Amino acid sequence: MDSVNAARSLQFASELTVAWLSNPNTKAGQDDAAAFLTAMFGIVEKLAAQPSGPVGEDPAADQQLPVSIEQSLASEDFIISLIDGKPYKALRRHLSRHGLTPAEYRQKFGLPDNYPMVAAKYSKERRELANRTWTGRRSEAKRS
Repeated sequence: MDSVNAARSLQFASELTVAWLSNPNTKAGQDDAAAFLTAMFGIVEKLAAQPSGPVGEDPAADQQLPVSIEQSLASEDFIISLIDGKPYKALRRHLSRHGLTPAEYRQKFGLPDNYPMVAAKYSKERRELANRTWTGRRSEAKRS
């Protein structure tokens, strides 16, 4: 490793160590901090030495999905999440808990733009409820 990369690795390892030490729950002595810095430097050097994959590589290709994309949409009652393999009527809240937007979720797993975020049956139920609840309200608003 050349001196520039070694300096960057040391800088990054130092930043990680400072972040660890600034955590109020960390109870560490001087020896612990030195050992942590040494460990972080070794890890950062090891990661920097690994060759990176091709730029255009599909991230979903290396991931082991809990179910196939087809199986995730097999039921009208729910959609199975490709993150944890659990069924959901709607994915939006689940995705936000994992720090993802629907667009990021689709991109992460190589899904088409029209991949649904709400189960078909649940969407139909909500549409029918909305139509029952709001039917005739527009005409009432125009009369007032």
